Amino acid sequence: MPRITISEIEYLAFRLATEFLEYDEPIPLFGSRYPNILESCLAVPFQTFNRKNLYRGLVKKAAILFYLLVKNHPFQNGNKRIATTALLVFLYQNKKWLQVDNVELYNFSKWVAESNARLKTETVQAIEKFIKTYLIDL
Repeated sequence: MPRITISEIEYLAFRLATEFLEYDEPIPLFGSRYPNILESCLAVPFQTFNRKNLYRGLVKKAAILFYLLVKNHPFQNGNKRIATTALLVFLYQNKKWLQVDNVELYNFSKWVAESNARLKTETVQAIEKFIKTYLIDL
């Protein structure tokens, strides 16, 4: 399963978020991101323990990736927008897409951002359900 890399975040997700999802708050330069947080967000979905994936399958990997990019704030601003485009890039690399209304996707990412961190497991499960609901093959 292809991973999403820092280069892809910078050249695809970051640029797409900046170009198409600017709104009233600009997204700072990519180089201003907080050190190592983005790297951690991209590594966690592919972690293993005792040679077993901690997050098995595309949906679980996509859900934790989205959650971490939203909640861990690797960027000074634009985390929800970058997380959304990163999720779409990751799904596209794996020949999938989300067929969902932009407003619903925005509202969902806002809900994730506002979720209680103590309810991480439940929030990630809700993200999995959201992805499964709208996931289509390309």
